[in-house]
Order: sequence, then structure tokens, then C-alpha cells
Amino acid sequence: MNVSITVNTTDLTDIDLKQLSQLGVDYVDFGNGASFKGVKEQGHPDIDALLKLRKRIQSWGLDINRVTLPNITKTFMEDNENNEIEVENSLQAIRVFGEAGIKIVRQRFAGDTYAGVTKDYSALQRGGAYSRGESLHFNKNPEITRTVEEHNAWWESFSKAYQKLVLKSLDHDMKLAMHPSDSPIPGTPFDSVGYHRIIDQFPNKNVGYIYCVGTRAEAGGTPLVLDEINHYGRKNRIFLVHFRNVKGTFPTAGAFEEALLDDGDMNMFKILLELRKVGFNGCLNPDHVPLMEGDNPDLNSNWSNSNIGWTASSIGFAYSIGYIKAMLAALTEFEGR
Repeated sequence: MNVSITVNTTDLTDIDLKQLSQLGVDYVDFGNGASFKGVKEQGHPDIDALLKLRKRIQSWGLDINRVTLPNITKTFMEDNENNEIEVENSLQAIRVFGEAGIKIVRQRFAGDTYAGVTKDYSALQRGGAYSRGESLHFNKNPEITRTVEEHNAWWESFSKAYQKLVLKSLDHDMKLAMHPSDSPIPGTPFDSVGYHRIIDQFPNKNVGYIYCVGTRAEAGGTPLVLDEINHYGRKNRIFLVHFRNVKGTFPTAGAFEEALLDDGDMNMFKILLELRKVGFNGCLNPDHVPLMEGDNPDLNSNWSNSNIGWTASSIGFAYSIGYIKAMLAALTEFEGR
């Protein structure tokens, strides 16, 4: 297993890449599909700019692990008959990424979460750090979720697009990876039931998951995470792991808070052992990390209390990278390899 870090810009500085190299990071994951040169101008990445970016990253001993396709928005999801251009842009992006030798892509779909059901809050953590918390209790006027008919209509639009993406990815020997609905509100398209439905409906071996340990723990804690890793991992459908810890779950507390790897409810070494047991050999990405004193976090309006991507000299990310690398070293010693 290796370590990857999410960045949400392609304008990486030498300091960014030098520090990632110094910390022992192996790969970079690009979380923002609109950040690639060419997307705003022509709807998909420019191959020359992408190759130049990859070569620069490789010059620091790193490489690109996963990229994100241009977003499929509400425009397509609610009127796909007249808005095929968004899917066409993603198909062209797969072609470009494939030509650049990148092997894992993710597609985001508008409406895969119910943002208005929970209330986001700033959660106090150890020593005054703070993180993202979400509660079902604090929102007195929660958003109404979809009816069965609305849910089926959403899934029909998703399936129409995803079928094309699956086939295009196969043409370029690429893996198409889906993240679970975050937050994991029951009834969201990629909750416990819907997440499994992806590989039921698309049994192609290049279809699988960005398995987010934190998101799935929010839905059911350690038992659910271990069971799902065993289930999806045995089928070789886990392509990337977002490796983060949380406190609380929706079923037990009606809320959760993101936490540092050693300070949440889960024993992360048990999670690592389960990943090893099923033969996972991809990247572990610490994903969201709490905000620590001195950090210059990557925040936006949707993630106002969560550091969602690398910025230079990030204490929280540096801590998480070191923690994961130490566990990987301990795993090797534990197994006697």
C-alpha cells in the first residue's frame, strides 16, 4: 500500500511538491475536475498541459494516482435529453486522462447528497483543534428528501451517463471509482444500499469504489466498515481508500465529528489489517483532517470546517501522513515480511 494526498488545484508550487516528497507521499489525487487546464475553455483537459503537469510531479518522485472528471450538474440530472454535452465532456476527459497514462477516475453527480438534512458545525477537538461536525438534531427545518419516483428518476439519469463512462473507461484500461454519498443520510443515492447497487448494475471489473472509511463509519461505525471492506475488497472493487477517523455515528448519536487518526472511535490499525486481508494494494489517502493551530486550510463554502486538500506546511496533513506511514511500517513488522 502507498500514501496519496488530495489537492484541489493543478497550480502546485515547488514548495507543495517538495514538502510532499519530504513527507514520503507517493501519489497525488486531484479532487477538482475543473482545475485542469482546458476544462473551462473546451470542457475537458488539455493533453499537453496534463502531460507537462504529470512530468513535473514525477520529477519530485511522485505520480498521479486519481483524477476527477468535469462535474455532471443538476442541468443534466434533471433534463438529460437536452444536456448531453456534460457527459460528452467527461468522455473526452477520460480519453485525455487515458492517453496520459492515468488509471483511476472519479465522476461527481449533482444530487448524490442531501445537504439540507443535517446542520454543519465547528467541532472542538483535542487541544483546541477543530473539525467538521454534522448533526440531525440542530437543523429544525430539514430539507425534504426524495420520493421513490424522484429517486428512481435520479438513478435513471445517473445510469444513462455512467453506462457511457464505464464503456469509455474500458477502452482506456481505466478504473471508474465512486465515492459514497457524504453525508451518508439514509435514502441518498449512494447510501449503504445504493452504493452496492453500482456494482450490481455495472458488473464490469473496472467499476468500483473510492472507499471512504470516515463516511461509511458515520453510517455504522467500525462493524459496518470492516464488513464492507471484506465484501468489496474480496471482489477487488476497492480502488482507493480515504483513510480517516470519526467520533459518533448517525445511528448512535444522530451526529458525527471528524477526528485525527488516533483520536476517533475506530482502531485504524484494525481497518488496515482488514484491507491487507482482502489484498488491497492501492493508496491510503487521509482525506479530510481537522484544522490545527498554524494551518492554512483548504476550505470552501461546502466544507467550512474541514481541511479537504493539501496546502503547503499543513500540520494536520503532515501528522496524518506520518501516522499512516508508521502504521504501514508496523504492518510489515507485524507480518514479518
